[in-house]
Amino acid sequence: MLKSSIDKATGFEKRFENIDTVVFENSTEASKAVAQQIAALIKSKQEKNESCVLGLATGSSPKGLYAELVRLHKEEGLSFKNVITFNLDEYYPMEPDSVNSYVRFMKELLMDQVDISPENYHIPDGQLSKEQIADYCADYETRIEALGGIDLQVLGIGANGHIGFNESGSLQNSKTRLVALDHITRVAASKDFFGLNNTPRTAITLGVKKIMEAKQVILLAWGEGKAEVVKKSVEGEVTNRIPASFLQEHDNVVFVLDKEASSKLTRINRPWLVEKIVWTDKLTRKAVLGLALDLKKPILMLTDADYIENGMSDLLADLGLAYDINIKIFNKLQNTITGWPGGKPNADDTKRPERAEPARKRVLIFSPHPDDDIISMGGTFMRLQEQGHEVHVAYQTSGNIAVADDEALRFARFVIDYNEKFGIKSAEAENIYQKAVTFLTNKKNSEIDIPEVRYIKGLIRKGEARSTSHFVGLPDEQIHFMELPFYETGTIEKKPIGKEDIQLTMDLIDKIKPHQIYAAGDLADPHGTHKVCLDAIFEAVKQLKTKEYMKDCWVWLYRGAWQEWGIDEIEMAVPMSPDQVLAKRHGIFKHQSQKDGVVFQGSDAREFWQRAEDRNAETAQIYNELGLSRYAAMEAFVRWHF
Repeated sequence: MLKSSIDKATGFEKRFENIDTVVFENSTEASKAVAQQIAALIKSKQEKNESCVLGLATGSSPKGLYAELVRLHKEEGLSFKNVITFNLDEYYPMEPDSVNSYVRFMKELLMDQVDISPENYHIPDGQLSKEQIADYCADYETRIEALGGIDLQVLGIGANGHIGFNESGSLQNSKTRLVALDHITRVAASKDFFGLNNTPRTAITLGVKKIMEAKQVILLAWGEGKAEVVKKSVEGEVTNRIPASFLQEHDNVVFVLDKEASSKLTRINRPWLVEKIVWTDKLTRKAVLGLALDLKKPILMLTDADYIENGMSDLLADLGLAYDINIKIFNKLQNTITGWPGGKPNADDTKRPERAEPARKRVLIFSPHPDDDIISMGGTFMRLQEQGHEVHVAYQTSGNIAVADDEALRFARFVIDYNEKFGIKSAEAENIYQKAVTFLTNKKNSEIDIPEVRYIKGLIRKGEARSTSHFVGLPDEQIHFMELPFYETGTIEKKPIGKEDIQLTMDLIDKIKPHQIYAAGDLADPHGTHKVCLDAIFEAVKQLKTKEYMKDCWVWLYRGAWQEWGIDEIEMAVPMSPDQVLAKRHGIFKHQSQKDGVVFQGSDAREFWQRAEDRNAETAQIYNELGLSRYAAMEAFVRWHF
């Protein structure tokens, strides 16, 4: 039985949920708990002299699980001699030694590090001819059946609710087969293949029927990006539009979630609907603002009847009339709005989000990639500079993997043409150019760029970032390129955050001694670059918090181009005029390598400037719908209290 240190919900409190869910503080704790359960199963089978048949998944979700299983083997003697595994899927076509093959994934992360016999692990063959696939898939299922079925199946979940590669539309009785991959799935995978055009369109997957026949199923989901599909799978109807919802009809399944992935579940998102709660200021604000948006009413138009009819009568009983509660929440929301993100000098700041003093602050903006600063908080960035603060921007990574190959060649060719035009003799430059041309001409899908190409791509993004900072008005001495080591692998897969990353962050903070720090608080991907960069900042701040200057330092978190803070979370909203929106757009345009067919477009076809403008306009629209003044756009921030 999986036990979480934070999830104490009873059966009654889970009455909205049709699948057992267990919530952990983070994916690390969750992965360790699941590993212990698998280890116990393996050992119990060993005591009976039986094989333990595991169904295994790939992707980012089970990485921590496999790391913990390897640790249990190496440090605590867990043997895999009696373990037989069947993987869910494999891209097709796919060579087993490709950097993106699931054969390679499983061997590197698990199989080659434990004592499992090579003949005991099975991964779909991505090299078959199409004529061979049907017989191969039937045989794959026969081998599972001959062993008595899968004892425990590990699953992840796709953004569209797929399990394995059983995409939206898959039938409950579907068998192991070749499938066409959904566009959403391909977009999610495209970062591993350096673009959608290089991403496979088909895959071989274990069918839903075999998954449902497993004796036990554990589904892992991490991060805010999975929260919505987890809610639909657990609380929604059983539908082939969300294949994971089929698991509602399995009699031994558990969803193992971190806090972020569980955030949309009713008992967590709206706990007043499932139990008697203590109405804190935070919960009151969340409930009232949510009610106003659901009913499409301004805050001050909500009535007692609205509260009572929507499960919030306890709030009236505790705090009084809707009229009084509405005014309190309206005022709190109004007080988040400020045109002075660095604080308004010589003004009463008791109800403002930022301090008035010191009037001129040292500000440090951390940007995970070279364009996150201008995309996510460009209006605030410019306003801080215009209002006379000493603004520093720190680009935490080079962002080199997000530059297209032809861009790298174009810039390398520019150096050659420049030298030729001005009579500069440089055999080294010519050699680098020729080396880059030779490599890129023969480059295979997903092949890691040679160092020279990575450096060129990094220089492109560095130049764009510097151009943006100059556009805002920063001098060179206030522009910092950190190039954190964790990022510099040349691949999507980064190294874990290390001491050097934290030390570099500490050194910069200690040098500037900021009154304000701005950092990217995007938690959609718990293993993504934004999250790793944020972890480095958090750890650096914690280690520096005893310094005298840190007593006057506030940390503000912004979000990326894809999403914004919830209206109930926002603690500072910086409005922008139409002219300021246009100025921000021009700042984003300095990043030419990220326009018109970028490497990592994601599922959204809009360009980054369009996403940013739409997101900022939507935030302003929400404020207006709640009864506050209408602005062209707003950037939102949440304060982190360390």
